[in-house]
Amino acid sequence: MSQNYKNTLNLPRTEFPMKANLAAREPEMLRVWEETRLYQQIQKSREGRELFVLHDGPPFANGDVHMGTALNKILKDFVVKSQTMLGKRAPYVPGWDCHGLPIEYKVVKESRGLSPLEIRKRSEAFARKFVNIQREQFKRLGVFGDWQHPYLTMDPKYEAEILRAFAVFVEEGLVYQSKKPVFWSTGAQTALAEAEVEYQDRDDTAVYARFPLPPDQVAKTGLPTDKPVSVAIWTTTPWTLPANLAIAVDPNTEYEILSNRDERVIVARKLRDQFIHQTGFVAPEESTFRVGKQLVGLEAQHPFLDRKSTILAADFVTMDTGTGLVHIAPGHGEDDYWLGRANGLEILSPVDDHGRFTDEAGLPNLTGKYVFDANTDIINLLRERRMLLGQQNFHHSYPYCWRSKTPIIFRNVEQFFIRIDELRGRALSAIHNEVKWIPGWGENRIAGTVESRPDWVISRQRSWGMRCQFSIRRTEKPFSMQKLSASSQIWLQSGVQIFGSN
Repeated sequence: MSQNYKNTLNLPRTEFPMKANLAAREPEMLRVWEETRLYQQIQKSREGRELFVLHDGPPFANGDVHMGTALNKILKDFVVKSQTMLGKRAPYVPGWDCHGLPIEYKVVKESRGLSPLEIRKRSEAFARKFVNIQREQFKRLGVFGDWQHPYLTMDPKYEAEILRAFAVFVEEGLVYQSKKPVFWSTGAQTALAEAEVEYQDRDDTAVYARFPLPPDQVAKTGLPTDKPVSVAIWTTTPWTLPANLAIAVDPNTEYEILSNRDERVIVARKLRDQFIHQTGFVAPEESTFRVGKQLVGLEAQHPFLDRKSTILAADFVTMDTGTGLVHIAPGHGEDDYWLGRANGLEILSPVDDHGRFTDEAGLPNLTGKYVFDANTDIINLLRERRMLLGQQNFHHSYPYCWRSKTPIIFRNVEQFFIRIDELRGRALSAIHNEVKWIPGWGENRIAGTVESRPDWVISRQRSWGMRCQFSIRRTEKPFSMQKLSASSQIWLQSGVQIFGSN
């Protein structure tokens, strides 16, 4: 006799249907939540409770929600709802970043040749469009929040707060203008902050090149003048050689003078074998040695331009690769810049906004050519002048613009900066003493970033961004200029050039 086991099971009874039918049920559920103002009811029920606030970094209003923005928002919604269920008052105010390169880049890509005013108008309309689109998409994901009153970075009140914060930096003398190398996006024609830089593996051609010593300079070394003497440099960016103004050595390292029948070449003793292996240089004759400080002050001849390169002492010269003699282009590198400044060198950067050589490079055949495309030309020029000691394929991690996906160059341009050295101590003290980190490893990560961070470049060469003068004009709560010093007032009154974008 068969038995119906269904009647023997003690199962709870539920109103849930057997078929989920989520495609139809979820929109209906979300509609009911919105009509009943469920989020507002929850907030009212938690009045007077312990406050928990999630400060949510906003997404860019530059497209539909994707997997990254969806995951980010859903995980944060988990946190807010779990704190609410623990009995806390956990309001959530969503927001959008409405300025900057990600938005302008898309607008300009769609229509070329727009005036700055037209770019701003279209960028604002573009951002508002995707604020509305993303808002509905986030609501569709079931994220609770005050969707009717979000914060937008292009809101005049928000812009006014940026101005007030910036004024504090100005008043404390932390903002300065300087012409020095910064990360430069040739694809977007703008300076970049470190956060806007990503790294990709790529292959480049590294070269070993001769910088000949004239006979009078050879005599200063005590070497015989019976055959040519050169110092050997190594670089992974041959395109920067037209901007070379000096060569750096470690004053305390021993340098070896390799010799054969035709010439003598100076390299660091520790890198001798690597140099010979990479270049095939034959050095059958007995070597002689000099300490780096004995080379300081000598003037080598540039391999293809009519100027001299002075040998300078530097503490950043390493002995892990190359020759131990570092090619210095003050207009294209941080260490190079400071060494050049300390020794009164010109800060030469013969490259335009698009990454193309200018007339200042002194190479008429390459004027207007993209620098990375010119690497081959520079190598061929070294070969023609008999200044090429060797070349190799070099696989390395290189910085790229996160938006245009083009390789970045270090380029000397006038920008506005915030002095980080004067803030570093206070920031580290707050990190270690005033913040509870969950998980704990976050403390070391952010502390390491702050410890090593150079001065912060805050200007951008873009049309769509937060501009100080623009904020003063539009804000509903004007900033009190009278409370600032005369120097700060001048900064803010001419502030249209201070910010190009957030």
